[in-house]
Amino acid sequence: MKGDYQDLVDEISALLGAPATLENRDFRLIAFGAHDSDDDLAMDPVRTRSILTRQSTADVRSWFEGFGIARATGPVRIPAAPEAGVFRGRICLPVRYRGIVQGYVWLLDQEPGRPGPGPAALDAAMEVAQRIGVLLAEEAKAGADLSREFLAVLTAGRGWQQDMAVAALRVALGAGGDGLHAAVCVTPWPGEAPASVPGAAAVCVVPRRVGSGPGSAGPGTGAGAGPGPDTAGEPALAVLLRLRSTDALTPALAAVARLLPRAAEATGTDGKGAGAPAAGGGAGAPAVTAATAAARGVTAGVADPVRGLAELPAAWEQAVAAARAAAAQPRLGPVAQWSAIGPYRMLASLAADPVDDPAARTLLTPANRELARTAEVFLDCAGQAGRAAAALGIHRQTLYYRLGRVEQLTGLDLDEGEDRLLLHMALKAARLT
Repeated sequence: MKGDYQDLVDEISALLGAPATLENRDFRLIAFGAHDSDDDLAMDPVRTRSILTRQSTADVRSWFEGFGIARATGPVRIPAAPEAGVFRGRICLPVRYRGIVQGYVWLLDQEPGRPGPGPAALDAAMEVAQRIGVLLAEEAKAGADLSREFLAVLTAGRGWQQDMAVAALRVALGAGGDGLHAAVCVTPWPGEAPASVPGAAAVCVVPRRVGSGPGSAGPGTGAGAGPGPDTAGEPALAVLLRLRSTDALTPALAAVARLLPRAAEATGTDGKGAGAPAAGGGAGAPAVTAATAAARGVTAGVADPVRGLAELPAAWEQAVAAARAAAAQPRLGPVAQWSAIGPYRMLASLAADPVDDPAARTLLTPANRELARTAEVFLDCAGQAGRAAAALGIHRQTLYYRLGRVEQLTGLDLDEGEDRLLLHMALKAARLT
């Protein structure tokens, strides 16, 4: 499909005599024409960033959308704005399908005093843009149409039912089914799946589970099914990202991050439960960012890339684990990769029920929150008292006093390795719940 886009972008470049770039409606780069100009202004900061990072910033997007490109049905000329990094004017060709904008083709306009492309050339270029719109719409529709097959793979349990679900999804994806993919979990996710996600082969919403933990009787689960979206049973958005190579995962994470604000705005959650008004909400409030979405309890997890679909169920469990870890440990989020969540790779695969180990039960009560935090920091610092005291901002003697209280409450000996391991696991697992 990418080759088709590239050919069409090159066709527009030839028609208008200027290098063109194609972005989807989220301003994510899809294809761009070759540059053979020695003109320094041909690669202003905005264009350079778009090509190198394959996306534009929110400020750039707002600037261009201010000229009505999302509503336009024909070419839109946008003047230069050096203060915004736009050193050359642009011609924007909106890419539409059945009246709905699918993306934009961008060209550098000629400098003042030099003739630009004429009406006939622009009309021909718009015809090519319409062909691009058909391709983008078909791609988005294909991903949406596969939601049932994708959901079946994620909820079929193990054994022959899962094998059949994977086979059905492989047939639906065609030749692309044998390519490289990464599973993504965004939770919580309200409502329906988005109409399209850049770079996605399929998307679906995994519904709220009735139970928790392995083998729970949630919707669509079978005996021996893996953990659902998270311990609270929140619905999750599942995305099957299509990758060209393992290196392509990094830029794909930007598209994942853009899903978080949409979930946070739709739920209106501020971290105190769905339905609470979003902080700073109301008319004129600033847009929710991925970071603030994570602060409100919306996180995403990304699995390691897999080739083909046989390992997709295991990849989904990785994505779920990473999303849970991002919610438990803010330094990992808001979008956490499974390969980077450390001990949570093991902890998240354990039973999802709340921690109730007899040794840690009293320590994990609200009355002992500060002692629990002290013990966790001490263990995070590998039992080095000096580091732990500095991290907590307390005197070393205060640290020793608190650790003594921890030992009294738990009955554990923090000089013993296995006791330390038990307490450390209990404290980390408690974060996941």
